[in-house]
Amino acid sequence: MGATAGAVWGRTEQQDFRSRVRGTLLGLAVGDALGAPVDGLGIDGIREAYGAEGLVDLAPAYGRRGAVTHLTQLTLFSVDGLIRAQVRRDTGAWHPPTDLHRAYLRWAATQRDWGPDERRKDDGWLAREEWLYARRDPSRALLLGLADETMGTPEAPKNPGELGPEAAARSAPFGLLVGWEPQLVAQLAVECAAQTHGHPTAYLAAGAYAVIVHALALGESLDGAVQRAFALLAARPGHQPVSDALQHALGAVRQGLPGPERVAELCGAGTAESLVGAAVYCALVAADVRHGLTLAVNHDGPSAATAALTGALLGALHGETALPPAWLAELEGRPTILELADDFAMEMTQGPALHGPGGSSPGWLARYPRA
Repeated sequence: MGATAGAVWGRTEQQDFRSRVRGTLLGLAVGDALGAPVDGLGIDGIREAYGAEGLVDLAPAYGRRGAVTHLTQLTLFSVDGLIRAQVRRDTGAWHPPTDLHRAYLRWAATQRDWGPDERRKDDGWLAREEWLYARRDPSRALLLGLADETMGTPEAPKNPGELGPEAAARSAPFGLLVGWEPQLVAQLAVECAAQTHGHPTAYLAAGAYAVIVHALALGESLDGAVQRAFALLAARPGHQPVSDALQHALGAVRQGLPGPERVAELCGAGTAESLVGAAVYCALVAADVRHGLTLAVNHDGPSAATAALTGALLGALHGETALPPAWLAELEGRPTILELADDFAMEMTQGPALHGPGGSSPGWLARYPRA
C-alpha cells in the first residue's frame, strides 16, 4: 500500500507542514461546529432562527457553543489509525486499511460505551478522551458498517448502496500523507471509505477529496488540486458522477456572486460527490475562511458536512493561522485536536526518531500501541 518517502525535512518545511496539518483538522472541526446547530434546517429556517444574514457565528448545539459532530470524531480516529499504521510497520505488518478499520472500531465503541475502559491497554490515548464518548447523531451507515469486526472492501463493501458524505469527510487526513504518491492516497481513501460507504460514487468521492487535500498540503492551488483529482479519477470505473460534480463546482465559480441558492444547487441530494463539489466551490470563492464557512452552512443542504469538508480544504490551503481565532477559542476538543495534529506531524517528519530499529520511545508506543 505504498510507503512514506524518505524526504529530509528542514525546519521550515516541518513548521509549514505542521501548520497545514493543524489547519486541516481544526478547519474541519470548526466548520463542523459552525454547521451543527443548523444541520437539517433549510435556509428559511436558518434565517428565521438567526436573522436575515443567516448563521454567522457559533451557536449552541448539543448543549454548548462550538460542539462538534460525529464527523470530527471519526476524522480524529482516522489520524490515530494512520499513526498506528506507521508504528506497526516496524513489525513488518503493513496494511493501513486494517489499522484504520481498527481505529474506526474504537470510535464505534465510544458510541456504545459510557466512557473509556482503562482495561483495554491497546486502545492508546485517543480512545481514553472522555469527551469523545458523546453520541453526536452518527448516521445509520456508520453504525451498521462498524457493527461487527468484518472489514468492508471495495470488492465486498459494507452498505453497497450508501451515498452519504461521512466517509469523504473523514478522509481529509489521508491527504496529509505528503510523502505518498497521489494515487496511493486515493486508493487508501477508497479502501477505507468502503468500510462504511460501499457505493462507488461515495468511495470515489472520498478518494478525490483526499487527493485534493494532498495537493493543497503540498502547496498547490485549489484549482490545481482539483485538476489532479480529475486526472486520477479518469482511470477509475464509475468516476463520472464525481468528476461531473467537481466540474459543476468549477463552472459555478464563474456564474455570479455566491449565495445560498448556488450552494444548495451544488449540494443536490446531499450525496458524497455533491457535497465535495459544494465544498470545493465554497473554498474557491471564499474571501477568507470565515466567509467560506458561513457560505457552507447557510443553504438548504447538510450544513455540518458541507462546512466540515470546506473547513479542511481551507485549513490545508492556508494553515492554522488563517482560521477565525474567536471560533477556535470555543471549539470543543481543541486541546485534543492540536495534540493529535502535532503527533501526526511529528510521526510523519520524525518517525524514525520515535520508533524503529535504532530504538523506540516507550511514551510513543504507549500512546500508539503496535497491537
